[in-house]
Amino acid sequence: MAARRTDGTSVSGRIRARVRRLARAEGLVRAGRSRAMAAGLVVVTVLTTGAAVWLALAAQGEREAEQRRQDVLAAARQSALNFTSLDYRHYGRDSAAVLKGATGDFHKEFAAQTEELTKLVAQNRSVSEGQVLEAGIVRSDARSARVLVVADSKVTNTAVPKGEARTYRLQLDLVHRDGRWLTSDVEFVG
Repeated sequence: MAARRTDGTSVSGRIRARVRRLARAEGLVRAGRSRAMAAGLVVVTVLTTGAAVWLALAAQGEREAEQRRQDVLAAARQSALNFTSLDYRHYGRDSAAVLKGATGDFHKEFAAQTEELTKLVAQNRSVSEGQVLEAGIVRSDARSARVLVVADSKVTNTAVPKGEARTYRLQLDLVHRDGRWLTSDVEFVG
C-alpha cells in the first residue's frame, strides 16, 4: 500500500505527476532545441547560398573583363597589322581591310585619302609587310579603350628596292560598336 500524505495524495502519485511534468518540460525543451537548430540551419543555408551567388557573380564579372581585354587587344593588333601591311598590287583590298576595322574621324580621314594613296602607292610600287611585336592596354571600359602597339614593317618601294625596316609605335583609340571593337583614332607616338 502506498503511503499517503496528509493532503490525501500518495507519495508515488506525486512522484509520477512530477515525472510527467518533467517529461513534458523535457519534451518542450527538445522541441525548442529542434526549432532553434532548424532556424540555425536555415540561416546558415541562406548565408552560404548568398556567398555562393556573390562569388559566382564576381567570377562572371572577371571572365567578362578578361574577355573584353582579349577582344580589345585582338582588335588593336589586327588594326595595326592592317595599317602597316599595304601592297600596291592589291591596295584596294588592303585599304578596305583598314576601313572595315575603322570608325569615326579615322574612318572618314582614311577613306578621304584612299584615292590619292592608291595613286601614290602604285606610282612608288610600295609594299609594306607589317608585324605586331607588342600591344598593351593603357585604359579600357565597356565602351572605349586606348592601346599602345609596337609594330615592325619591311617597306620596299622604288626609292628602296631592297627594303627598309621601320618600327612604329602607335596609339590606337578604339570604341565598341555593334558588338565589335573599331579603331577611331591612330597616332604615331615615340
